[in-house]
Amino acid sequence: MPTDADHYRPTAVYLELGSKRVFAAAVDWPGWCRSGKDEERALEALAAAADRYAAVVAEAGLSLPSHVPGVFDVVERIPGSATTDFGAPGGIAARETEPLTGEEAARQAALVSASWTVFDRVVAGAPAELRKGPRGGGRDRDRIVEHVLDAELAYAQKLGVRLAQPDFRDQAAVAAHREKILEALNGENAVVGKGWPPRFAARRIAWHALDHAWEIEDRSTPG
Repeated sequence: MPTDADHYRPTAVYLELGSKRVFAAAVDWPGWCRSGKDEERALEALAAAADRYAAVVAEAGLSLPSHVPGVFDVVERIPGSATTDFGAPGGIAARETEPLTGEEAARQAALVSASWTVFDRVVAGAPAELRKGPRGGGRDRDRIVEHVLDAELAYAQKLGVRLAQPDFRDQAAVAAHREKILEALNGENAVVGKGWPPRFAARRIAWHALDHAWEIEDRSTPG
């Protein structure tokens, strides 16, 4: 759990090393996670995302360390996999297998919830049709929202929770869907079967929501 002293220390990060891509993830800040072709570029991308992530932290009622965002301390290198190279963090750090205290669980659940709030805010302000990629690819806004909700069904199963995908237009259903996930993140720390420890689950869920929120932001403006 970060303390006042941590505002003056380098930000602890994990590096997940694939053969084609590296992810850098802030240990204590679920969702602050970016990738690059190598370690240096991944850390540069993480630093560049600090201002965007600060909006999530503020939404959760917290504050980022006051030191320069680019001051990082790599505390663990995690072997990557095909998932890493495909474009998603998939390696579980040793520290992420440790049990959470009640305070830690509540804090990370707050950051996951804040990530969803930021995602919803971006979606609400975005056009329905987004700018396409260089080859005309990329989902439009509503398809991205459906994709994020669909992915969360699999994430929830990794926490031992089975959910049905809500209609993205039904705000009450989406809120109930998310509440079930937050309950799981705040619940027992034991991994369910081949599931995920809550620390990793929070990191992956928040990363996915924010990755697509920032994609929507970037593709809402002319190229």
